[in-house]
Amino acid sequence: MNVTPEAEPGSEADADAAAEAEAEGEGVDEAKSEAKSEAEAETEAELEAGSAKGAVSAPGPDGEPRKVSRRFPLFTRDTARPEGGGRAASGDAPAPARQWPLLSVVSLVGLGLILTAFDVFRVGTILIGVALLAGAVMRWWLPGVGMLAVRSRFTDMVTYGSLGLAIVLLSMMAQPKPWLRIPFLDDALHFTISS
Repeated sequence: MNVTPEAEPGSEADADAAAEAEAEGEGVDEAKSEAKSEAEAETEAELEAGSAKGAVSAPGPDGEPRKVSRRFPLFTRDTARPEGGGRAASGDAPAPARQWPLLSVVSLVGLGLILTAFDVFRVGTILIGVALLAGAVMRWWLPGVGMLAVRSRFTDMVTYGSLGLAIVLLSMMAQPKPWLRIPFLDDALHFTISS
């Protein structure tokens, strides 16, 4: 029994095959099960080849929609946008306005680096830490932050927040004349230097 590629289960080709099988003395049930198993084999072959009947995906290189499998691909071609990674402003706005959260963080970090270069290191490094803390707050508060979104919202908030807090605390404890003294850190430092 040959089933053409255009034939679908329950089509005229299956009905003809069932009629032939009945005429030859075989039961209708056997013919239907044989047609069903061939249709299943054909579907599996199409899925392995990367196409399925009726499944349409994004346009291919020629601009025509491709037929693809619904199975998860072995190799991904791109990545999903992180949650909250949409534009921070409308699509009509110019590119800098759409990315204002990222630009504000980068501008504050740049200002902090300039201050640090001009020997105002404590204020400059505190400004860098505050910029990262502001990035964490914007990531939590705003629904869309553009390219400031790198991973999931939680991961970005923890990363920006912990790095910002560490930079602010370290800059406040920097010598000479630290603004913040933590006694157990002084003891740990004196222990390691005196040993």
